[in-house]
Amino acid sequence: MDFDFLAFDGPLAQRGIGVIAPFDLALERELWRWVPMEVSLHLARTPYEPVPVSMEMARLVSDSHHLASATRDVLHVEPEVVAYLCTSGSFVNGVDYERSLTKAICDAGAPDAVTTSGALAEVLHQLDLHRVSVLTPYDADLTGALHDFLGELNVETVASDHLGLGGGIWKVSYRTIAERILAADHGEAEAIFVSCTNLPTYDLIEPLEAALGKPVLTANQLTMWACLRRMNLPIVGPGKWLRDVS
Repeated sequence: MDFDFLAFDGPLAQRGIGVIAPFDLALERELWRWVPMEVSLHLARTPYEPVPVSMEMARLVSDSHHLASATRDVLHVEPEVVAYLCTSGSFVNGVDYERSLTKAICDAGAPDAVTTSGALAEVLHQLDLHRVSVLTPYDADLTGALHDFLGELNVETVASDHLGLGGGIWKVSYRTIAERILAADHGEAEAIFVSCTNLPTYDLIEPLEAALGKPVLTANQLTMWACLRRMNLPIVGPGKWLRDVS
């Protein structure tokens, strides 16, 4: 058999992102849409907690010991950065605690670390945004904790809406999310932030940005942007602001 092995070049050298997800994450397929071909995502999960989405859950899934353990679970495959992919878990205890989570991940051996709320802070700073509208799938208390986190960043929440869900967030339809984003917009808002890495948003971003004339920032988008930025890789996926800051 005449077989030319020289015709096969590859596979493409792999570059990895370690992803620490809450136990209830169901949107892995959306994560892969945010990264270029050479990037692999290596997922680990926090331990199961028998509580609904709430302030209590956010605090349980952001335990620094759990994050350190999950970090060690993915280090063998040599990720270049490890991301804590959870908005509520990274904002629930404020800005200083968010910073402590990235430290815990790096102390466990990660070469670099990102959290979703930390990525949000980076983007707000990069785009010089000081007034935002917010949509969350959470209850009022957890949504209020997001307002507090934004306030620590000197960002005013000029309008806010929440879905009040205790679970099944990944099942919310695009139609419902789009309607609530449009309703949450405010004339003084410079951007809209849609919280939660378990809320599907990918295909809504470009049409809503075109309709509203302002950035639509979403949790998975922010997190993957911050990881790829640290890896010096090109940004992929929808969002005009991605191109503005890249």
